[in-house]
Amino acid sequence: MDAVEEIKSRLSIEDVIGEYVQLKRAGRNFRGLSPFTNEKTPSFMVSPEKQIWHDFSSGKGGNMFSFIMEVEGLEFKGALELLARKAGVDLEQYKSSSGGRSGGPDKDRLLAANEAAAKFYQVQLRNNHEALDYVLTKRHFSKDTVLKWKLGYSPNNGTAAVDYLKKKGFSEREILDAGIGTKRTNRLSDMFRGRLMIPLADPQGQVIGFTARLLRPDDNGPKYINTPRTILYDKSRHIFGLHFAKPAVRENKFAVLVEGNLDVIMSHQAGIKQVVATAGTALTESNLKSLTHFAHDIRLAFDSDKAGIAATERSILLASRLHVALNIIDLKGGKDPDELIKKDPLLWKKAIENCHYAIDWLIDVVQKRYDLNTATGKREFSDELMPLIVNLDDAVEQDHYLNLMATKLEVSKNALENKLTRSSTDSLSRPLKHPKQAIEVPNARQLENIKCEDHLLSLLQMHPELRGQLEILEPDMLSREQSRLLLTVYKQNKVDPKKQSEQLAELEDYVKILMLQYEELYQGLELSELKYEAARLQVRLIEDYVKQQKINLAKQMSVADEFQVDKLLAQARRLDELLRDNLGEQIHA
Repeated sequence: MDAVEEIKSRLSIEDVIGEYVQLKRAGRNFRGLSPFTNEKTPSFMVSPEKQIWHDFSSGKGGNMFSFIMEVEGLEFKGALELLARKAGVDLEQYKSSSGGRSGGPDKDRLLAANEAAAKFYQVQLRNNHEALDYVLTKRHFSKDTVLKWKLGYSPNNGTAAVDYLKKKGFSEREILDAGIGTKRTNRLSDMFRGRLMIPLADPQGQVIGFTARLLRPDDNGPKYINTPRTILYDKSRHIFGLHFAKPAVRENKFAVLVEGNLDVIMSHQAGIKQVVATAGTALTESNLKSLTHFAHDIRLAFDSDKAGIAATERSILLASRLHVALNIIDLKGGKDPDELIKKDPLLWKKAIENCHYAIDWLIDVVQKRYDLNTATGKREFSDELMPLIVNLDDAVEQDHYLNLMATKLEVSKNALENKLTRSSTDSLSRPLKHPKQAIEVPNARQLENIKCEDHLLSLLQMHPELRGQLEILEPDMLSREQSRLLLTVYKQNKVDPKKQSEQLAELEDYVKILMLQYEELYQGLELSELKYEAARLQVRLIEDYVKQQKINLAKQMSVADEFQVDKLLAQARRLDELLRDNLGEQIHA
């Protein structure tokens, strides 16, 4: 038995999911409200028998591992480790049995070292009047906030934390690997000295490192020092405060991203808890991808100084490339959220609510840099914004901003369209230094198609006799790889699914989800009704496929020559024939 099966044998899926969703018995299954949408009627199902969950409102589903990945924003490895801890499974024994340990740092030991260090720093804070005064008086944090966020103080004698951890049984190697100690002149000493200590936690709340802040601005050294990169902590991937912010982000359907860790803490103390921070202004692709596990509306509130504005501009380009909805918060009345909150928490709340769509914000910022009454100013204004406009996938949005820019510049829209075409050609001819994979967020149409695919395939799974209706539908007309693969299996073997057992084995969880959907939607219906439903779903899928193909053909025609236009028109006629000659007959049969 491997680690995954061992965990499954020790944990029940309804208990794991029940920690996040209030479940009620519904026959053999459990039902609850979706944790991923704002639905009011329970459509989230858990099947203990099949060890599967499915959310009818969002189209998501899978086993206990996929649920943890979705709800906690983890990769599979992180979900495996979380569930292993919950089940009391030692993953090291499985590493050993499959080829021995790598000889690298023990992750659990490093987590224990960081947790012990956090407790040590907390005790030191209580004993240091200067640090306490800074936290309670200058920063205006309450005692409850200090305890909740485990704020601490690192003594300035050189080896206090190292000595403490050694007494707790941690080796010098472990203290170094945890990032708590450092080697100075061949002697292990404290990484952090005489600073306010802010623990950094992973999304599950485990301490993985620290940010250390100077207490006096006149002290030598940088204002902030972070734990160096370790197997636990990577500055480019970490999001501060996410372990506390997750519920509020899900509830509000957006996340607020700020610069400073202390801004996050102050905002949470003020009751505005959907707030997190990156390491300074270095917003990365990993940060955005992590946040989109919980919300696709990201609101940015970097400081209004020159560095903050520059970072905001970089973030807009990154979000555009990754197809993340980004909004900008205008910090009028304060240089940062902390300052706004100290004046009045309502100012911060209103600033968040009155955010601006990122592209509109950037156009306003860029416009102030140039004299749009001159040809040079108009060229430079359009040069700066065109790389962003050309990367907009939505044709309506792109057209909107071309019209807006044409009005501002007092030029023809045609001139901007020509420049857009050149920009697009230039971007295609230049190889990307670091190709990025976009985050695919299903829109309403795509989500409806996913549901149609699943419902149709659930009928075909439970009634092989319906697979004879699949002459028209082809795998490339479906949106997801698992749907295309399963349809291929059904088309190859329309009668006996046992012959395709090897192919179906890799789709085991997906097939179980389809079976659960069938039980909820179609159980007890007459075969004649199921035949009609299968035909209806197939028509909808092919109609949408044809519509999207014709949209793509229209785009190609706009830049095609006469010969290419004739070929594209022929393709469009074949699509029309597909609908008229085949689907019309089937749906009215």
